[in-house]
Amino acid sequence: MGRRRGGYCFEQNTLFAAALTAIGFEVATLEARVRPPGATSTLPRTHMVLRVDIDGRAWLADVGFGGDGPLAPVPLDGQVSEQADGAYRVAQESDAIRALSREGRERWTDLYAFALTPALPVDFEVANHFTSTYPSSIFRKSLTVQRSAPATRRILRNSTYTTRHLDEQVQREITSSELPFLLRDEFGLELTAEETAALDEIRQRADGSLPGPDR
Repeated sequence: MGRRRGGYCFEQNTLFAAALTAIGFEVATLEARVRPPGATSTLPRTHMVLRVDIDGRAWLADVGFGGDGPLAPVPLDGQVSEQADGAYRVAQESDAIRALSREGRERWTDLYAFALTPALPVDFEVANHFTSTYPSSIFRKSLTVQRSAPATRRILRNSTYTTRHLDEQVQREITSSELPFLLRDEFGLELTAEETAALDEIRQRADGSLPGPDR
């Protein structure tokens, strides 16, 4: 945290849950399955979200989903949450499953599905190990950096840098020489030359401009 390195859901939502609990909120940690656009199969439970109960009403809170995640809590009762960059809602799919979706220009798009049964720290330990070490994990084979604010979302996926404000979106491709300055100036990340070089290698392998180690 001292180096402003951010993190992903298991780190950010664990910290957020601890802070909420410390000031008196009732918090439960839940497991979610991400639903990326175009997915053709069910993915494992590799995302952590929070249920926070306030005055008898339950809310979804999530500070670790990245480029498309909500910036504010979303009611679990299905009411639409109008936020700075769009609308979100939680729909009931069955007695046990809820799905978070975001309103697009033409339709609502699911972001992830989750159960209301609280998960234990050991459950997230297993999920975190898979996410951070399994060779096919997206976090192992691609470069992903995100910074979300009410005015603008900044998203770097391998070589594609996207800035989005409401429905306006601008994309461009970056080069190796741009990477350290982009990480510093747009994402607030101060990395060593060695760290930047390692990330750039991941970026190039993901884009196919650099062969993988088995080729």
